[in-house]
Amino acid sequence: MAADLVRRRVAMIVAGGLPAAPVAKAATSTIPIVFTSGIDPVQLGLVVSLNRPGGNMTGLSLFNVALDAKRVELLLEVAPSASTIAMFVNPNNPRSDLDIAEAQKAARARGKDIVIVKTGSDHDLDGASALLTEARADALLMPGEPLFLSRRAQLIGLAARHALPAIYEFREFAVDGGLMSYGMNLTDAYRKIVAVYIGRILNGAKPGDLPVVQPTKFELVINLKTAKTLGLTVPDKLLVAADEVIE
Repeated sequence: MAADLVRRRVAMIVAGGLPAAPVAKAATSTIPIVFTSGIDPVQLGLVVSLNRPGGNMTGLSLFNVALDAKRVELLLEVAPSASTIAMFVNPNNPRSDLDIAEAQKAARARGKDIVIVKTGSDHDLDGASALLTEARADALLMPGEPLFLSRRAQLIGLAARHALPAIYEFREFAVDGGLMSYGMNLTDAYRKIVAVYIGRILNGAKPGDLPVVQPTKFELVINLKTAKTLGLTVPDKLLVAADEVIE
């Protein structure tokens, strides 16, 4: 698909997440690319530095992986008795190993276990209920993954059927009935950062001169209705800290 875009001589490529960004980079060194990345884009090899990206790429570093430990902490604030946390990962995503390492480190520090549930395709997700039963988990951690975001209704329903407190990366999950989410506002980021960079580049700016943007605000969204359904009491300090409480 990336090669086809290059053959069509498009004016720009927007590569949202992984593996789109590395694939786009491999396809062209001349067409401007605006990317989003949950992994450090320097570490991933997309740019030479955040301040001066160089080359034909720039974009948004979502800071997703670094927040996995915070999500574990928040989940255990709401479900302190949980001893085993199931973590869904897409093994085809380059960030999955980093997600696992961050979450396991945070869980072990609190005397908890992480059980990895690998779901790398729609077919895997269709069988996720059996995998979750096998994991014998008390709670659920769902990293930001395009596959999961596209099937969020199914995954929210899965957590509900298993009566598992769950935390997600994107607010869309909490709004649609998931227990809670912690991360940046993805829609806002695309509107205020990605779209602005697209406009600037189409007006003549060079991608390599535009710094990779890092988020400065992360949102905590709590669905109190879901918490009550699960029989959970959300601590007052979390309700006060939350950017949005859905009742």
